Amino acid sequence: MKRVISGIKPSGELNIGGYGGALQPFITIQHEYECFFFVPDLHAITVTQDPKELYQRSKDIAAFYIAAGIDPKKSAIFIQSHVPAHAELGWMMETQSHFGELSRMTQFKEKSDGKDSVSAALFTYPALMAADILLYQATHVPVGDDQKQHLEMTRDLALRFNNRFGSTFVVPEPIIQSLGSRIMGLDDPSKKMSKSNPNRNSCVLMLDSPDEIRKKFSKAVTDSEGSVHLDWEAKPAVSNLIEIYAVFSGDSIAAIERQYEGQGYGSFKRDLAEVVVEKLIPIQERYKEIIDSEELITILKDGALKASEAAKATLHQAKRAMGFVTF
Repeated sequence: MKRVISGIKPSGELNIGGYGGALQPFITIQHEYECFFFVPDLHAITVTQDPKELYQRSKDIAAFYIAAGIDPKKSAIFIQSHVPAHAELGWMMETQSHFGELSRMTQFKEKSDGKDSVSAALFTYPALMAADILLYQATHVPVGDDQKQHLEMTRDLALRFNNRFGSTFVVPEPIIQSLGSRIMGLDDPSKKMSKSNPNRNSCVLMLDSPDEIRKKFSKAVTDSEGSVHLDWEAKPAVSNLIEIYAVFSGDSIAAIERQYEGQGYGSFKRDLAEVVVEKLIPIQERYKEIIDSEELITILKDGALKASEAAKATLHQAKRAMGFVTF
């Protein structure tokens, strides 16, 4: 059966970019693949984290998985650190990784730029990411633009390992998402939507109130043309808003362009805010029901058990292939 593995890192409050780029695709994918959706908390600690915030955000991501519509009866939902095989295979993948290829990772360059010191884990974490994928013999991995390089390295490591030690890992294929994969800031369409932006109006958080959402979209930058049509090169700000509209409404880009032809941006931005509010309200309500519940703990325990069973078989096979003494 086709199998998918993916996750959202608990390194900040989740915004609608995370919904468009991950949660919404996950909801669709779960009906087509056997899915493992995890909270990569081991990846989060490659940079300094406040322990209380890491704890809460890890629970938040898991709760949002469920609140958005991922069915824990169909898919395993778990926290990465609850399956120790991730760390063990991650170390094994480090031994197969080359210093040069790790140093070329663009995310490492971006996150280390201008810093006096960074952790060794930030440098080597693509090896752990490879382990996350290979551990479950994933056939497919949903990727956005910023993760393509890491998936290519995962494929390289799988092929390298298989060539050196015998056929062990499935070489995964990407699921390339187009719509929603690049939701940008409402104040600057050249930068991804991020809570770290000091302009609070640039980022719509998943738990923002309806009034906050309306205010943020009313202040979203556009351009002087007054024409609602998609053109990322000539009209990046408006194109960003159209893409958000399409993600949250389910309407096609062409339908949105027809609907607002000749209307300008005022009514378009007001309707966009309502589309987002309408989608987020039931997610927020379900999130509040589950975030501090025993139901969430039970789902995470069951998910970790299912993940551990799948991971154990792969780890045993990989260790035996490398020459470890196994029983």
